[in-house]
Order: sequence, then structure tokens, then C-alpha cells
Amino acid sequence: MISNKHKILDAILEQGMLPLFYQDSEAGSVEILRTLYKAGVRVFEYTNRGKSALPNFKKLKEVRDAEMPDLYLGIGTIKTPADANAFIEAGTDFIVAPIINPAVAEIANKIGMLWIPGCMTPTEISVAQEHKAMLIKIFPANILGPEFISSIKDLFAGQLFMPTGGVEINADNLKTWFKAGVCAVGMGSKLISKDVMSKELYEELFDNTKLALDLIQQSK
Repeated sequence: MISNKHKILDAILEQGMLPLFYQDSEAGSVEILRTLYKAGVRVFEYTNRGKSALPNFKKLKEVRDAEMPDLYLGIGTIKTPADANAFIEAGTDFIVAPIINPAVAEIANKIGMLWIPGCMTPTEISVAQEHKAMLIKIFPANILGPEFISSIKDLFAGQLFMPTGGVEINADNLKTWFKAGVCAVGMGSKLISKDVMSKELYEELFDNTKLALDLIQQSK
């Protein structure tokens, strides 16, 4: 039987993109989630980057359960065991982190949950592997660039990498990343921009999400 951890990982690989954002507004967060889902997103990361993250996440979980039963809903920017436990209790499907905290890894591994840590160096990648990271987030990708992936992928044969930060909705940019050896890309402000959130540009978000998903499938 395939574990939930493997199902979620497979869903990320199939989608080729992990959209992520945080917004203070509960209503705005819900509308963005609905828009992403309508555009074809089936795996999504809300980020723990503000005071309303936990209550907003609980609301998103309610909406997901009622309207989008085939959507995997994860939480990002998890740096401490306390945060991990709070969002696990709130019903997250997986955890994403900008760093490696072995205590967070232990919590996730103990319950068989997918944990995606952020790494910036080969040493950090090695540490993440020691703590059973199946997928590693390369962050900040805009600083490291596709050349970093090309340079280190042979050192870590079989490891799955996902760059986050600076990935653009652009065919050439996406092809460069996938050619370098990534399996998916994290897509934050380049997709869900401040304008999209503040001006409620949901039609634009829908169109850009469809475009990004299409371009990614062409780039794999």
C-alpha cells in the first residue's frame, strides 16, 4: 500500500509546481485557494508567515474538506517543533521548512508525514538526507540559480530537488530549471503577487496558474 507521504510526493511531482503564499485576510486566502484549485492545482502550501497563519489555515482546511477533497493542503515556513505540532493538530497534510530542524524532522518522520526542508549548501543537503528528506527545497533559488543544481546533482544521485524563490512563469526560465535536474518548482510571489492579493485579481491569478502548469508540463 502506498503511504500518504508517497501519494503527496507523487502529486507534487505530477503537478511540477508547489504554489505558496500567506495573506492576513482569511477571506482573501480562501478565494486564492479556490482560484488555484479551479485552475488545476491539487497540491498547495500555505505559509506560516503572519499572526493569522494558524486560524487562516484552519479555515482553509474547512473549505478544502467541504469543496476540494482531492487537494493536498500543506504548511510552510515551519521552523520549530511547536509550530509543527500546532499545524499537525490543525490537519496539515505535509510540512515545508526554510531550514533543517532535526526536531521537526523527527516529529514528521514519527507520524509518516512528508517533510520538505530548505537547503542552501551540499552539507545541508547531506544533513537533510540523514533526516530522511525525500524532497529537498533549494532556497533561496534566486541566489543559487540552476547552475547550483547542475553542479551538485551528481553528488546526490536520486535526490529530488525543488527550487523556491525567483522561479518565473516563463518558458525559458522553467526549462532551464528542469534541464538542470529539478523535479518541481516552488512558486510564490511570481504567481501570487502582492497585487493579486491586494487588488483581488483572481481572474489574472487563474490565467497565470493555468499558464504556469502548462509551461511546466512542457518543460519537464
